[in-house]
Amino acid sequence: MEHVVAKHGISERLACRVLGQHRSTQRKKPTRPDDEAILTADITELAIQYGRYGYRRITAMLRHKGWRVNAKRVARIWRREGLKVPSKQPKRGRLWLNDGSCVRLRPEYPNHVWSYDFVEDRTHDGRKYRMLNIIDEFSRECLAIRINRKLKATDVIDALSDLFILRGIPTHIRSDNGPEFIAHNLRNWLSAVGAKTAYIMPGSPWENGYCESFNSKLRDELLNGEIFYTLKEAKIIIEGWRRHYNTIRPHSSLRYQPPAPEVLQWPSAQPQPASPAIPALATNQIVN
Repeated sequence: MEHVVAKHGISERLACRVLGQHRSTQRKKPTRPDDEAILTADITELAIQYGRYGYRRITAMLRHKGWRVNAKRVARIWRREGLKVPSKQPKRGRLWLNDGSCVRLRPEYPNHVWSYDFVEDRTHDGRKYRMLNIIDEFSRECLAIRINRKLKATDVIDALSDLFILRGIPTHIRSDNGPEFIAHNLRNWLSAVGAKTAYIMPGSPWENGYCESFNSKLRDELLNGEIFYTLKEAKIIIEGWRRHYNTIRPHSSLRYQPPAPEVLQWPSAQPQPASPAIPALATNQIVN
């Protein structure tokens, strides 16, 4: 541009208008921050490690690692490196009644509404195993994932009893109408301990949206990319993913904070060693 202006004697304003360029492009040379290469490497590393995360969740994880970066810069590097953004889940409607009311029990505080559901998968030998996922809908925390080849109503009671002892009894428990959840012994036990059941309408999985969303993340981010050769291996890896989901993985509905981040306790003051006792003989000598 400078060569054209100097050779033909035309103004910079006219040359930019003819070429369709903004005048600031001729005065400010584009620069790249010094930390661009390091930031690109960290973004690529996180994208490889968490292949189903988008650039917004990666931005949150970068900030947790100490980067002071906004989502626009990460998105620019994301597009430049050709990284793929996961496809979005389709939106689903609510269940509306004839009188215009909406059937939806919304969680208002921790331990208000829990929900649980079953997810099935197979080990490498083709044998099926089941997972009972229990979440707190308010905090989005996955409270437990019970895994076994077969899970019945008694196993549901066993998993819930352990959680009731550790976390208290929730006000409501939401589930579908599966045979394990509507069993008489489970319903009688929940009524005895004081927890109310909230069953969704048959054929309406979107009413249990919190648990369905968690199930899809579990399958998309872990089950679809792992081969489990034994049930023991599945239990260990899935439990590790559950802890990562609760303590590290940024959740979009929680402003990209994990549901239950680990809290580092400040080390308490160490007790000072007691002064050595003075022998009685030495004491007598000092007094004398």
